[in-house]
Amino acid sequence: MGKRLYVGNLPYQCEEAQLRALFEQDGRQVEEVKVVTDRETGRPRGFAFVEMATDAQAQAAVSALNGKPFGGRPLTVSEARERAPGGGGGGGRGMGRRDR
Repeated sequence: MGKRLYVGNLPYQCEEAQLRALFEQDGRQVEEVKVVTDRETGRPRGFAFVEMATDAQAQAAVSALNGKPFGGRPLTVSEARERAPGGGGGGGRGMGRRDR
């Protein structure tokens, strides 16, 4: 298991400091917390990534926190998957349009 965790189903008012405190319970060490925000509005999108100090601490965090209520919602905590290469937006206006 990697050290980077995906945390989903977060309340929209969740802040990085709150998430860090939650994941540091039981003596676990957090390296980084990143609450993902909407590019246009700047508001949180309801998920985050937490990087733990070791793989063992990441596994312990998943075991302790997956499904645990936080802000009235059950958390989803799992190992983060790497982003698929190429990603990015698609199409848009004019794509595939024929010249007349």
